Amino acid sequence: MGKALAARSTEIAIQFKRPPFVLFRNTAVDKLSPNTLVLRIQPDEGISLKFGAKVPGATLRLGSVDMDFDYSEHFGAQPATGYERLLYDGMLGDQTLFQRADMLEASWAVVNPVLDVWNALPPRNFPNYHAGTNGPRDADQLLERDGRAWRPIK
Repeated sequence: MGKALAARSTEIAIQFKRPPFVLFRNTAVDKLSPNTLVLRIQPDEGISLKFGAKVPGATLRLGSVDMDFDYSEHFGAQPATGYERLLYDGMLGDQTLFQRADMLEASWAVVNPVLDVWNALPPRNFPNYHAGTNGPRDADQLLERDGRAWRPIK
């Protein structure tokens, strides 16, 4: 997650590992796409599941299946944002989602020394990026070293 990226999106994507046993060996199916479960948090709340399935018939062909649940499409209304919920709870006097003053002070006691060092020393080889882009190239290279890649956000 980053700030000032090209698109505003918060989601959790789970890409399932390929099974160790190749079910379709010695067939035309040589490469299977990984199954993916995506929990979309904001701004378009919902859940998507993408997986491969055998196309009906005598021959072995696989097709991609996309199951998609969109909160606003299904219920006909946009869910409240986190800020709306926070303001509403504040008006009701519900302090469940709020930090106590002593917790805030303890947090700043940890963060302030880090900020002081950052202000005192120039950044060394910091992988920054311009606002409105998809983040630093270093983030891509970090995953590429492990044979992985970022999932494109839709």
